[in-house]
Amino acid sequence: MRLSYESGTIIINDPSSVPSYATFDRRTHSYRAEGYLYSRLKADFPDSEDIVFNDRKVELKHQEKLRSYQKRAVDLWSSSSFSGTVVLPTAAGKTHIGIEAMSRLSTTTLVVAPTIELVQQWRERLQKSFSIEVGQIGGGEKDVKDVSVSTYDSAYLMAEKLGNRFKFLLVDEVHHLAAERYVEIARMFASPYRMGLTATYERTDMLHERLQQFMGGKVFELGYEELTEFLADYEIIRIPVELEQEEEEEYNSNRMLFLNYLRKHRMRMRGPWDFERFILSSWNPEGREALIAWRKSRSIAFNSRVKVDTVRYVLSKHRGEKTIIFSEDTNTSYLISKEFLIPCITYLTPGPERKEYLDMFRRGDVTTIATSRVLDEGVDVPDASIGIILSGSGSTRQFRQRLGRLLRPSSGKKATLYEIVASGTSEFATSKRRRKGVPDSADVS
Repeated sequence: MRLSYESGTIIINDPSSVPSYATFDRRTHSYRAEGYLYSRLKADFPDSEDIVFNDRKVELKHQEKLRSYQKRAVDLWSSSSFSGTVVLPTAAGKTHIGIEAMSRLSTTTLVVAPTIELVQQWRERLQKSFSIEVGQIGGGEKDVKDVSVSTYDSAYLMAEKLGNRFKFLLVDEVHHLAAERYVEIARMFASPYRMGLTATYERTDMLHERLQQFMGGKVFELGYEELTEFLADYEIIRIPVELEQEEEEEYNSNRMLFLNYLRKHRMRMRGPWDFERFILSSWNPEGREALIAWRKSRSIAFNSRVKVDTVRYVLSKHRGEKTIIFSEDTNTSYLISKEFLIPCITYLTPGPERKEYLDMFRRGDVTTIATSRVLDEGVDVPDASIGIILSGSGSTRQFRQRLGRLLRPSSGKKATLYEIVASGTSEFATSKRRRKGVPDSADVS
């Protein structure tokens, strides 16, 4: 029996017996199995001739000392056949865990990350930790080395070619694998060793099923309340604000139009899947009117004048402290940027400009930065201590990630995350939903 790799699949020639998970390919007169099943094939047929990988030994040693929970996470992952997902809050040091896993395996490794900022951070960190040249795939680069870092998009586009290039697949922010497109990365790569890193599970059924199938399932998890000694002290303060009378009237008018449409068509908004159903039903004059009304009410709640004035108050209270102002949409971010003459990073911001703004923020040349969802993942600024949420989704993951931007410890640091929420709007229910399971302060005794 002979195993080889082609275009995201394992080719099985001259099988001693045909595994149930293989299919016959009439074109090549051979059996094929999906790439991720390579480990299972090796276990089921240990005596097979194997030319899937070119055995490359990569020397990856580092001197970093792990915290007790980080070492336990890697130990549990190692005892789970070097596969599985580690769930830890943002700022808890998931990168350290990935580096330790790489060191233990000392083999060809591909790290996959969702944003170019995270790709660059991983690349710089790995080069520093292992004193090697690290390749980059994505962000205008296509430099493949024995240890490389890639964006999700590039890993997906090159999965058929790179699927047998790396024995260890390390996926940061692994919850993105729930997407139909990105799950093909895990499916087509033959990598026998796999680790996923994430801050929290959501979309539980679909994500759990896919991570169990393609990454090995969850092997370790801790929350903020179990890590207080390793993170900066923090508190979360919700600031309710009243809309101006004209704003309130316009909000209520548009909100009622939207809700009446939902009632008429017997729709309920219990999650993103229900909203997708609403969008699909809105391809008619009445539906379009309801969608426009929803957008108007949302914009009023997000961009009310009193919210901007409240931001001014918070900034004056924390003058000179490094502050990140989060919003759900680009328009709000640009509004804040113009109002306070501060840099703004959105999905429209070119890569070099993003890097320049973040470097200025790290150096302290600017102490406040506005951003939309694009920096929920991917900014590593240890001394950022103030966060202001002007608007956001009901996602617990997004809330934890925004809080985590502030929790990287430094001497004497106390972090504060403010939520500015428009009273009498749907924002209050959204705020309650996203904060579920997140303590209001580091003091949880």
